[in-house]
Amino acid sequence: MTRKQLTLREAFAEFAHHPTPWMLLAWVGALLAARLAVGGWSVVDVIISVALVGFSPMGEWLIHTGILHWRPRQLAGVKIDSRLARDHRLHHRDPRDIPLIFIPWRSLIVIIVGLTSLALLAPGNTGKWLTFALTIATFLVFYEWIHYLVHTDYKPRHAIYRAVWRNHRYHHFKNEKYWFTVTSSGTADRLMGTYPDPLKVKSSPTVRNLHAPTATG
Repeated sequence: MTRKQLTLREAFAEFAHHPTPWMLLAWVGALLAARLAVGGWSVVDVIISVALVGFSPMGEWLIHTGILHWRPRQLAGVKIDSRLARDHRLHHRDPRDIPLIFIPWRSLIVIIVGLTSLALLAPGNTGKWLTFALTIATFLVFYEWIHYLVHTDYKPRHAIYRAVWRNHRYHHFKNEKYWFTVTSSGTADRLMGTYPDPLKVKSSPTVRNLHAPTATG
Protein backbone atom coordinates (compact mmCIF):
# COMPACT_ATOMS: atom_id res chain seq x y z
CA MET A 1 0.00 0.00 0.00
CA THR A 2 1.28 3.48 -0.83
CA ARG A 3 1.71 5.75 2.17
CA LYS A 4 -0.20 9.02 1.94
CA GLN A 5 -1.52 11.70 4.25
CA LEU A 6 -4.94 10.56 5.44
CA THR A 7 -7.65 12.73 6.95
CA LEU A 8 -9.84 11.50 9.78
CA ARG A 9 -12.85 11.65 7.45
CA GLU A 10 -11.11 9.46 4.89
CA ALA A 11 -10.04 7.02 7.59
CA PHE A 12 -13.60 6.75 8.87
CA ALA A 13 -14.96 6.20 5.36
CA GLU A 14 -12.69 3.16 4.99
CA PHE A 15 -13.56 1.96 8.51
CA ALA A 16 -17.26 2.02 7.63
CA HIS A 17 -16.70 -0.29 4.65
CA HIS A 18 -15.82 -3.24 6.89
CA PRO A 19 -18.37 -5.57 8.50
CA THR A 20 -17.24 -5.90 12.11
CA PRO A 21 -17.86 -2.24 13.12
CA TRP A 22 -21.44 -2.60 11.92
CA MET A 23 -21.82 -5.95 13.65
CA LEU A 24 -20.61 -4.37 16.88
CA LEU A 25 -22.87 -1.33 16.53
CA ALA A 26 -25.89 -3.56 15.86
CA TRP A 27 -24.99 -5.60 18.94
CA VAL A 28 -24.67 -2.46 21.06
CA GLY A 29 -28.07 -1.29 19.82
CA ALA A 30 -29.74 -4.62 20.61
CA LEU A 31 -28.17 -4.81 24.08
CA LEU A 32 -29.13 -1.22 24.84
CA ALA A 33 -32.73 -1.85 23.77
CA ALA A 34 -32.86 -4.96 25.95
CA ARG A 35 -31.33 -3.11 28.90
CA LEU A 36 -33.85 -0.28 28.58
CA ALA A 37 -36.70 -2.78 28.35
CA VAL A 38 -35.59 -4.58 31.52
CA GLY A 39 -35.13 -1.36 33.50
CA GLY A 40 -34.17 -1.38 37.15
CA TRP A 41 -31.17 0.93 36.81
CA SER A 42 -29.06 1.61 39.89
CA VAL A 43 -25.63 2.75 40.96
CA VAL A 44 -24.51 -0.88 40.50
CA ASP A 45 -24.77 -0.38 36.72
CA VAL A 46 -22.32 2.52 36.98
CA ILE A 47 -19.97 0.46 39.14
CA ILE A 48 -20.04 -2.41 36.63
CA SER A 49 -19.26 -0.12 33.70
CA VAL A 50 -16.52 1.82 35.49
CA ALA A 51 -14.90 -1.40 36.75
CA LEU A 52 -14.88 -2.95 33.28
CA VAL A 53 -13.42 0.16 31.65
CA GLY A 54 -10.80 0.34 34.40
CA PHE A 55 -9.90 -3.30 33.82
CA SER A 56 -9.78 -2.94 30.03
CA PRO A 57 -6.01 -2.25 29.75
CA MET A 58 -5.29 -5.40 31.73
CA GLY A 59 -7.86 -7.28 29.66
CA GLU A 60 -6.15 -6.16 26.45
CA TRP A 61 -2.78 -7.23 27.81
CA LEU A 62 -4.03 -10.69 28.84
CA ILE A 63 -5.85 -11.32 25.55
CA HIS A 64 -2.90 -10.04 23.50
CA THR A 65 -0.28 -12.13 25.29
CA GLY A 66 -2.33 -15.23 26.08
CA ILE A 67 -4.59 -15.60 23.02
CA LEU A 68 -3.27 -13.54 20.12
CA HIS A 69 0.39 -14.44 20.71
CA TRP A 70 -0.42 -18.07 21.46
CA ARG A 71 2.27 -20.47 20.29
CA PRO A 72 0.76 -23.47 18.44
CA ARG A 73 1.01 -26.63 20.55
CA GLN A 74 0.44 -30.34 20.10
CA LEU A 75 -1.85 -31.94 22.66
CA ALA A 76 -2.43 -35.70 22.35
CA GLY A 77 -1.44 -35.45 18.71
CA VAL A 78 -3.86 -32.58 18.03
CA LYS A 79 -2.55 -29.14 17.05
CA ILE A 80 -3.99 -26.39 19.25
CA ASP A 81 -4.00 -23.12 17.35
CA SER A 82 -6.97 -20.75 17.32
CA ARG A 83 -8.24 -18.71 14.40
CA LEU A 84 -7.52 -15.54 16.38
CA ALA A 85 -3.87 -16.53 16.87
CA ARG A 86 -3.43 -17.49 13.21
CA ASP A 87 -4.95 -14.24 11.99
CA HIS A 88 -2.84 -12.25 14.43
CA ARG A 89 0.32 -13.80 13.04
CA LEU A 90 -0.80 -12.68 9.59
CA HIS A 91 -1.52 -9.23 11.02
CA HIS A 92 2.06 -9.00 12.29
CA ARG A 93 3.39 -10.17 8.93
CA ASP A 94 1.64 -7.28 7.18
CA PRO A 95 0.42 -4.63 9.67
CA ARG A 96 -0.89 -2.52 6.78
CA ASP A 97 -3.29 -5.15 5.49
CA ILE A 98 -6.53 -3.42 6.51
CA PRO A 99 -8.89 -6.46 6.71
CA LEU A 100 -6.49 -8.19 9.11
CA ILE A 101 -6.71 -5.26 11.53
CA PHE A 102 -10.29 -6.04 12.47
CA ILE A 103 -11.56 -8.76 14.79
CA PRO A 104 -12.26 -11.77 12.53
CA TRP A 105 -16.01 -11.75 11.96
CA ARG A 106 -16.37 -15.45 12.71
CA SER A 107 -14.68 -14.96 16.06
CA LEU A 108 -16.83 -11.90 16.69
CA ILE A 109 -19.98 -13.96 16.16
CA VAL A 110 -18.79 -16.35 18.87
CA ILE A 111 -18.16 -13.41 21.22
CA ILE A 112 -21.58 -11.89 20.49
CA VAL A 113 -23.47 -15.14 20.95
CA GLY A 114 -21.49 -16.10 24.05
CA LEU A 115 -21.83 -12.80 25.92
CA THR A 116 -25.45 -12.28 24.92
CA SER A 117 -26.32 -15.79 26.11
CA LEU A 118 -24.50 -15.11 29.37
CA ALA A 119 -26.41 -11.87 29.90
CA LEU A 120 -29.79 -13.48 29.25
CA LEU A 121 -29.31 -16.87 30.87
CA ALA A 122 -26.96 -16.27 33.82
CA PRO A 123 -28.53 -16.51 37.26
CA GLY A 124 -29.13 -13.26 39.09
CA ASN A 125 -30.19 -9.83 37.89
CA THR A 126 -30.62 -9.87 34.10
CA GLY A 127 -30.39 -6.09 33.90
CA LYS A 128 -26.97 -6.04 35.52
CA TRP A 129 -25.73 -8.81 33.24
CA LEU A 130 -26.99 -6.82 30.25
CA THR A 131 -25.06 -3.80 31.54
CA PHE A 132 -21.97 -6.03 31.74
CA ALA A 133 -22.38 -7.18 28.12
CA LEU A 134 -23.32 -3.70 26.88
CA THR A 135 -20.19 -2.16 28.40
CA ILE A 136 -17.96 -4.76 26.76
CA ALA A 137 -19.71 -4.35 23.40
CA THR A 138 -19.37 -0.56 23.54
CA PHE A 139 -15.71 -0.82 24.47
CA LEU A 140 -15.11 -3.18 21.54
CA VAL A 141 -16.43 -0.50 19.16
CA PHE A 142 -13.87 1.90 20.64
CA TYR A 143 -11.13 -0.76 20.48
CA GLU A 144 -11.90 -1.58 16.85
CA TRP A 145 -11.73 2.08 15.86
CA ILE A 146 -8.49 2.88 17.72
CA HIS A 147 -6.73 -0.27 16.53
CA TYR A 148 -7.77 0.42 12.94
CA LEU A 149 -6.77 4.10 13.10
CA VAL A 150 -3.30 3.33 14.48
CA HIS A 151 -2.62 1.11 11.46
CA THR A 152 -3.70 3.70 8.90
CA ASP A 153 -1.73 6.64 7.55
CA TYR A 154 -3.66 9.08 9.72
CA LYS A 155 -1.11 11.08 11.70
CA PRO A 156 -1.77 11.70 15.41
CA ARG A 157 -2.42 15.33 16.29
CA HIS A 158 -3.01 15.13 20.03
CA ALA A 159 -0.67 13.95 22.77
CA ILE A 160 -2.88 11.17 24.18
CA TYR A 161 -3.53 9.55 20.81
CA ARG A 162 0.10 10.10 19.78
CA ALA A 163 1.23 8.08 22.82
CA VAL A 164 -1.21 5.26 21.95
CA TRP A 165 -0.11 5.37 18.30
CA ARG A 166 3.58 5.20 19.23
CA ASN A 167 3.02 2.40 21.77
CA HIS A 168 1.32 0.09 19.28
CA ARG A 169 3.72 0.91 16.49
CA TYR A 170 6.64 -0.09 18.69
CA HIS A 171 4.93 -3.46 19.18
CA HIS A 172 4.55 -4.02 15.44
CA PHE A 173 7.71 -2.48 14.06
CA LYS A 174 10.32 -2.73 16.83
CA ASN A 175 9.76 -5.67 19.18
CA GLU A 176 6.70 -7.92 19.54
CA LYS A 177 7.59 -8.88 23.12
CA TYR A 178 6.60 -5.49 24.53
CA TRP A 179 3.87 -2.82 24.35
CA PHE A 180 0.80 -5.08 24.34
CA THR A 181 -1.96 -2.60 25.15
CA VAL A 182 -3.82 -1.07 22.22
CA THR A 183 -6.17 1.67 23.42
CA SER A 184 -3.82 3.06 26.05
CA SER A 185 -0.08 3.30 26.68
CA GLY A 186 1.97 2.86 29.83
CA THR A 187 -0.91 1.25 31.73
CA ALA A 188 -0.99 -2.55 31.97
CA ASP A 189 2.35 -2.76 30.16
CA ARG A 190 4.02 -0.77 32.89
CA LEU A 191 2.39 -2.96 35.54
CA MET A 192 3.43 -6.19 33.79
CA GLY A 193 6.98 -5.12 32.94
CA THR A 194 6.46 -4.82 29.17
CA TYR A 195 6.91 -1.06 28.87
CA PRO A 196 10.67 -0.57 28.48
CA ASP A 197 12.52 2.46 27.22
CA PRO A 198 12.34 1.95 23.42
CA LEU A 199 15.87 3.32 23.04
CA LYS A 200 17.16 0.42 25.15
CA VAL A 201 15.27 -2.32 23.28
CA LYS A 202 16.81 -4.09 20.31
CA SER A 203 14.72 -4.45 17.18
CA SER A 204 13.37 -7.99 17.02
CA PRO A 205 14.11 -10.14 13.94
CA THR A 206 10.74 -11.88 14.48
CA VAL A 207 8.52 -8.84 14.80
CA ARG A 208 6.99 -9.70 11.41
CA ASN A 209 7.23 -13.49 11.83
CA LEU A 210 5.98 -14.47 15.27
CA HIS A 211 7.33 -17.70 16.75
CA ALA A 212 9.98 -18.09 14.07
CA PRO A 213 12.88 -20.39 15.10
CA THR A 214 15.07 -17.43 16.10
CA ALA A 215 12.48 -16.24 18.61
CA THR A 216 13.26 -16.68 22.27
CA GLY A 217 11.09 -16.73 25.37
